[in-house]
Amino acid sequence: MSALPASAPVSAPAHTGAPTSAELLDFVRRTAADPALVASLPLDPEGRTWIRLDGPGGSEAWLIGWPPGTGTGWHDHGGSYGAFATAAGRLTEDSLAARLPTEGWKTLELADGVDRSRQLSAVQGRAFGPHHVHEVLNESADTHAVSVHAYFPPLPLIRRYSRTGPVLRLEQVELPGEW
Repeated sequence: MSALPASAPVSAPAHTGAPTSAELLDFVRRTAADPALVASLPLDPEGRTWIRLDGPGGSEAWLIGWPPGTGTGWHDHGGSYGAFATAAGRLTEDSLAARLPTEGWKTLELADGVDRSRQLSAVQGRAFGPHHVHEVLNESADTHAVSVHAYFPPLPLIRRYSRTGPVLRLEQVELPGEW
């Protein structure tokens, strides 16, 4: 099975009252620029830490601390769209410029040219659509990173993947309360 062509991020229709991708991006950038909030996050030298935030329009939002050398692994957001911004340090986002089928497969061979990578320093952020697959990494050997994330609708599930070269494998589906 092969990946489908990438699709552009989708914003919620204005009449629903749901936040748009642009509003989520504005929220995470403004929140990432709040030094008192960022400083309130307890940092653990060995594991990620987080605080749940009140996101705009009923969105799910988090302030997350990343010790040196940690990351999320490959995952998606179960059909939610969202945004994230780095508040301190620097994060790397590796993503796929391809829309993956959400059901009916266990392993998938990715086509050449679908990999994307970007570095996000303090207050830099990005929005993404409901079919976004990525991993986020703090590649620093000695510096914590902190980021702000927001998702709408609130995450219904997270699909976790492993990757070996061009082969992506669905490993686990997590439901709320399991993360």
